[in-house]
Amino acid sequence: MDSRYDIAIVGSGPAGLSAALNAKIRNKSFIIFGNNNLSDKIEKAPKVNNYLGFTSGTGKNLLESFQNHINKMGIEIVNERINTIYSMGDYFTLMVNQKMYEAKTVILATGVEYTKPLKGEEEFIGKGVGYCATCDAPLYKGKRVTIISYNEAGEEEANFVSELAGEVFFVPMYKGDYKLNDSINVIKETPIEIIGESKVSKVLFKNGEELETDGVFLLKNAVPPTQLVPGLEIEDGHIKVDRLMKTNIKGCFAAGDCIGTPYQYIKSAGEGNVAALSAASYLG
Repeated sequence: MDSRYDIAIVGSGPAGLSAALNAKIRNKSFIIFGNNNLSDKIEKAPKVNNYLGFTSGTGKNLLESFQNHINKMGIEIVNERINTIYSMGDYFTLMVNQKMYEAKTVILATGVEYTKPLKGEEEFIGKGVGYCATCDAPLYKGKRVTIISYNEAGEEEANFVSELAGEVFFVPMYKGDYKLNDSINVIKETPIEIIGESKVSKVLFKNGEELETDGVFLLKNAVPPTQLVPGLEIEDGHIKVDRLMKTNIKGCFAAGDCIGTPYQYIKSAGEGNVAALSAASYLG
């Protein structure tokens, strides 16, 4: 674990990057978690013409401008996915697989997870459904585990789990060449429901087949806010904040698409600015 940071920023889109820039300007120690390409959503945008100062171009062009800016400011992205954030009162603990980080404040800039939950997913959270395979793998020693992964990062977690679990089934929700241990069973079918009574017992697929399992891990591009930060207040499907980007949890701020519409890059960047200024003011 590194030293305790003043600010931990989760997300590397416009909101997260703007927050990082302002944390740097305010001379606060900070860490920002995200992706090497900064934002998949922006990268895929065919045209951007409503971002002040950026007269025309593609999302990829805008990302290049973002990258150049943070490079000049000496800001580096930590390419790790935060699985859970716990409020410890005066600071936060951020869990990343087998590691953890500490920060006095947190800024959530996670964007919006467009993957709808599977039927039964939310019902069985903590009863066989989880979002961090490496965190909970020891609970499934010798048992049957199903990993539904929406990206390649899930392959590493699956390989880790296979060393402990009795049998691992990997369900890729993406196309690619899977770098998995030989003992892992790959199922190229679409899951539609997680079934059980008091706990998970099966996964139902679109083709009608059922897979018996003791646990299901859903490895998405982003962990749902309510699972990421226990106790976080949600309103209309988004993180509830005030004008200063404060959430209901002391020292926790949020900005960008995760706090609501409109889903606009320039709006997110502005909110990231406000969140960083509020965090700096909170720190004193």
